[in-house]
Amino acid sequence: MAVRRRGGVQSYPDVPVDLWVTCRKCGGMHYRPEFEAELRVCPSCNYHDRLDAAERIALLLDDPDEFHELDADITAADPLEFSRPSGSYVDRVAKARALTSRNEAIVCGVGPMHGRPIALGVMEFGFIAGSMGSATGEKITRLFEHALRHRLPVITVTASGGARQDEGLFALMQMARTTAAAARLGEAGLPHICVMADPTLAGVTASFASVADIIVGEPGATIRFAGSRVVQGTLRRRAPVEDHTAEWVLRQGLLDLVVPRRELRETLSRVIGHLAPAQTAAPTPNTPTAVRA
Repeated sequence: MAVRRRGGVQSYPDVPVDLWVTCRKCGGMHYRPEFEAELRVCPSCNYHDRLDAAERIALLLDDPDEFHELDADITAADPLEFSRPSGSYVDRVAKARALTSRNEAIVCGVGPMHGRPIALGVMEFGFIAGSMGSATGEKITRLFEHALRHRLPVITVTASGGARQDEGLFALMQMARTTAAAARLGEAGLPHICVMADPTLAGVTASFASVADIIVGEPGATIRFAGSRVVQGTLRRRAPVEDHTAEWVLRQGLLDLVVPRRELRETLSRVIGHLAPAQTAAPTPNTPTAVRA
């Protein structure tokens, strides 16, 4: 390796700092390209690290370039003019957009899975912890309605801290709204499969995610209603982490399957093949319309 001298002190060429990844669970160090090739699953402890929405879409669909996004421009309003010491809600949303290059905490659209079109909604945890606000609920509702019109099965992937406190009751109303939209899909005989990724908490757990026909958890995912800080603040005790992993929830009968990430696409395709009726109409993505929810 070439060495440069600065003022008589040896210095080495800059080494990229992002070549290695530390597992959040076991602390193991992994070479980033190999870690990404393993779909961000730790080879030492099987910890399933979080994926962003784009990575999820690429994982589940035949070709992510064939994903047609719906209602991409729907974004949150500020009905309460809410602010915190750290800044206003408007500023918080703006920072989330800059961080994720998304307008909201969910990406919805249509794409092929094993040659079959599906309606897909993937939550973006990096957008204000995947919290469900009025715009998030609007997009989820529209996804179910689009699937209903075009006779498509629906897959949702949840990763959320719950309802968005900055919007108060406007956010809490989305629990009932999305659940009702999911119910209409079920009444029409169209399947909804939910994949609960880490973490799936609070208002999302207690709404459209838990009324899916088939509920799948990723290994080790935290799935619960009240988060650990809420439990500690109200009950004055720590909630054991292992009591709310996907495996524990499966044993309680609240999940149907726990599926490793590498097997997820094949498993979902097989389940849809059993549940979904034959296509009666070709899916046609709608033209995004500027909507302020």
